[in-house]
Amino acid sequence: MAKKKTDLKADSTFGETDAPTRAALLHSMLLQRRFEERCAEAYALGKIGGFCHLYIGQEACGTGAITQLRPDDYVITTYRDHGQALARGITPRAVMAELFGRSDGCARGKGGSMHLFDRNTNFLGGHGIVGGHVPIATGVGFAIKYRGTDQVILCFMGESVVNTGAFHEALNMAALWKLPVVYIIENNRYGMGTALERASAIHDIYQRGAAYDMPRAQVDGQDVLAVRAAVAEAVHRARTQSTPTLLEVRTYRFMGHSMSDAVSGTYRSKQELEEYMKRDPIHVLRAHMEALGEIDDAGMEKLDAEVKAIVQDSWDFADASPEPAVESLWEDVLVETTT
Repeated sequence: MAKKKTDLKADSTFGETDAPTRAALLHSMLLQRRFEERCAEAYALGKIGGFCHLYIGQEACGTGAITQLRPDDYVITTYRDHGQALARGITPRAVMAELFGRSDGCARGKGGSMHLFDRNTNFLGGHGIVGGHVPIATGVGFAIKYRGTDQVILCFMGESVVNTGAFHEALNMAALWKLPVVYIIENNRYGMGTALERASAIHDIYQRGAAYDMPRAQVDGQDVLAVRAAVAEAVHRARTQSTPTLLEVRTYRFMGHSMSDAVSGTYRSKQELEEYMKRDPIHVLRAHMEALGEIDDAGMEKLDAEVKAIVQDSWDFADASPEPAVESLWEDVLVETTT
């Protein structure tokens, strides 16, 4: 008789890290943090247009998850995509140029903040429609299985997605057809300004996976090592058994929903924000590394200076990049195939 699937607890043998790996994780998260801080500045100066959603506070989610992938695996996500794009290996120059709407951007200046895309890293977007990308992820999982490869796709989403019909249809199909998809809910507690408790009948939303007998787990999203371990297990399951997993990664955004949203004082209090900021994911990892003797104040200052230089270089590159030619509007619209 097959063993019944229940709630999962990440096996400690998955996602084990050594000192170089922890250093790389810290570098990635700090790069995302400093990059997003400069994005806020660029938006205020009018260099970034449209909507802009910052990843500050959630860096451990994307970093811990994406670092468990192979180069030929896939990532698809929501409009809060800057940090995940950087974690996937898209260069800061290409991301910043895209945010500035320049032709050297990863989507040639046509995607902007909410629609980052990079074929070279199998980064399939940034998607602006809440939940609209979840069926696409399931379709990619089907394509992987149809081709007979052992690739995996990570699908990031916010907690509000679980109340959409597309979410349930996609997860049912993935479970029914045993597709290699890892669905990651970044639960930052608020869908724009609506608290989870006001929108969902159940608050442990990873339990939504029970409806499809899908392996599922709840993860501390402020601990990059915990995220890494949980995703490592889910990726292994997808790659070796072609089985989907639903992970709820509990996190918190330190900024507003978008740049037009107050940080606090409207739908959440300053006290709540300050309490969550005590578990800043960068500080959590740094404290762990300090306890192991892997970094000190001087090392952190050096790393911060290096990261800030990288971000400044990306700003300068984006500023100097040309705007897309008008004729480029007709490019990248249709791909003609011979089969």
